[in-house]
Amino acid sequence: MTYVGVVLISHSSKIAEGVKELIRQVVKDVPLEIAGGTEENEIGTSINKIQAAINKADQGKGVLLFYDLGSAKMNAEMAIEMSGLEHIKLIEAPIVEGAYVAAVEAGMGKDLDDVAKRVKESF
Repeated sequence: MTYVGVVLISHSSKIAEGVKELIRQVVKDVPLEIAGGTEENEIGTSINKIQAAINKADQGKGVLLFYDLGSAKMNAEMAIEMSGLEHIKLIEAPIVEGAYVAAVEAGMGKDLDDVAKRVKESF
């Protein structure tokens, strides 16, 4: 079975890894990728890391992106534009709670729009 993928974008690799670890306690099969920190693993974000995470998370059903701070959003938007993919959504929701809800909903086999809708309804 294929699932909607989830990408966690954070200025801190530790935050992204921690959120992924938390979600993996409940949801095992949904593609869940992280893009935390800069290329040098310092605080910040990386368009290249975001693009790589999108590509890994994409199984063909779409990808939802969650971010922590404003410049992460800006880099995510640029990564989406550069990807050329149409089935990516940048979600305005708390990264921990939003990504958790998205992973659970995606794990039930829901499509991209349904998962995004459920996350938005939750916050």
